[in-house]
Amino acid sequence: MAVSFPGGPAAAPGPDDPLALLSACHGRIARQCATLARLAAHLPAHGSDAAAQTAATSVRRYFDTAAAHHHEDEEEDLFPALIDSMAGSDAVCLHALVDGLMADHRHLAGLWEPLRETLSDIAAGRPAQLPAQQVQAFTDAYNAHIRREEDELLPMAARLISDDALAAIGQAMKARRGGEAG
Repeated sequence: MAVSFPGGPAAAPGPDDPLALLSACHGRIARQCATLARLAAHLPAHGSDAAAQTAATSVRRYFDTAAAHHHEDEEEDLFPALIDSMAGSDAVCLHALVDGLMADHRHLAGLWEPLRETLSDIAAGRPAQLPAQQVQAFTDAYNAHIRREEDELLPMAARLISDDALAAIGQAMKARRGGEAG
């Protein structure tokens, strides 16, 4: 568990606490969604100025790398470990949760792609607008997805997945990021 000393922030969770790392990622996703909404409001008055280019580059890079790794962490490691933890049990509700979250990931990827293209234009300094409805649909979908993971998935995983399986998940997360899990 991270310790916060007076005058300094707590260290970010690492691969030794993969559930906390996934939860921290939810906070970063929410902040990137907020940046995307601010960028959409900024563009009509300022166009693809330097601030817009920086924001567009940052948001695009985040969702193309860290958010993509987050979904891989869940689909390749967490979800299978959670299902394995229920071996021999009636896991219908668990399968429904995992299937629903994986469907969310596909839906989010579909909502992301047109935004990504627009952000590429903005990052390159080309005139572009981020349609408010597209941004709202993406951020609303992500917020609902995060709530479901925070309220249902992560507490269930904390209860059911063994310490050894969590350690393996943390190492897979670290490897997926080239030795850095954060």
